Amino acid sequence: MKKTLVLTALACLISAPVMAKTWALTSADSATDLGNWKVTSNMLKVKNQNFSIEQKVLHGGKQEGSKVIIITSKDGLTITLSPSRGMNLLRVEGYGVRMGWDSPVKEVVNPAFMNLESRNGLGWLEGFNEMMVRCGYEWTGHPVTADGQIYTLHGKAGNTPASQVEVEVSDSAPYEIRVRGLVKESTFKKADLQTMTELRYVPGSNRFALHDVLTNHADYPHDYQIIYHSNFGKPILEAGARFIAPMESISPFNDYAKAGLKEWQNFAGPTKGFDEMVFNIKPLADENHHTTAAVINKAGDKGAAIQFDTRQLPVLTLWKNTDTEKQGYVTGIEPGTSYAYPVTIEREQKRVKQLQAGQSTQFDLTYTLLHTSGQVDDVVKKIGEIQGSTPIEEIETPIAKE
Repeated sequence: MKKTLVLTALACLISAPVMAKTWALTSADSATDLGNWKVTSNMLKVKNQNFSIEQKVLHGGKQEGSKVIIITSKDGLTITLSPSRGMNLLRVEGYGVRMGWDSPVKEVVNPAFMNLESRNGLGWLEGFNEMMVRCGYEWTGHPVTADGQIYTLHGKAGNTPASQVEVEVSDSAPYEIRVRGLVKESTFKKADLQTMTELRYVPGSNRFALHDVLTNHADYPHDYQIIYHSNFGKPILEAGARFIAPMESISPFNDYAKAGLKEWQNFAGPTKGFDEMVFNIKPLADENHHTTAAVINKAGDKGAAIQFDTRQLPVLTLWKNTDTEKQGYVTGIEPGTSYAYPVTIEREQKRVKQLQAGQSTQFDLTYTLLHTSGQVDDVVKKIGEIQGSTPIEEIETPIAKE
């Protein structure tokens, strides 16, 4: 038995036909929305896995009307994402470990209550609490006014509700779950960038994958940028925690970060008065162009790792924000096409990419929640093999100045 739902022609590019059951949760084209919805492994008559997928519509405060989708695997992970907020991942939990952090922003803020141009283009911060937020795609980085407009902090995709959302579950073992959402950045006389996001998860596993396809639907070429802003706090982040990644070089984002260059790999505990320190990294990759970056706790038995393709995402940003817990004690591992400088600087330094009319590009990342010392050791070994004998160049001067 095969049930299919074709969202767009682009969906056909994302995955080949599989034996699966599919549910359309949202469709702007047909003005439909299932609202509160749930399916379980019992309902699907799956006997050797225990999982559920649920959509909830939230109420109260600035999250009024926001939606979340929660994938729960009894022997694996609980993954929470928000179709209302660009299909961002809010948090991932399992095995007594969490990927995510505690932001002062507690609600899943509905973009209807956001003003990205407030605070001189920093309004994005009023909804920022995700484990992973897509910063892009029309632009990303720090805010700047240029070309007669305000390029607000980290673009608009992360505050754009998905126009179409569907859930798919394979009919056979290992019963892979796929959640897809179409995020449109379409503006008259400007951009028509559309991203089909996809999260893939096998119940019982400690990892999941993202597969995003960005397409320029306009008749003209258009620039694009993306940073996968991936954020981790306690229990992984703590005094003595470490960041590891194979790299050719690392440099401070600005003069303030220069003071922390020699300690880039190590994290402090919550420190009042600590401003954010950001570092620009040029990663190394293996023969398949894959690389891995990770943050691990002091004991070396918990962590989070991200694997990505450096042909798709050639640069890496490390964001250290070890301020107080109430202020937001967090670090970010951020694979991207660009660093976090304003788009004007990224253009000057030729890191802004472009899609021709009708052209598509894709981004593939795998996130692993590390919950044993053996898993941590495996990641440390993999990163060490990629690094090999290549020395890490610590460049003391920032590559740009805002």
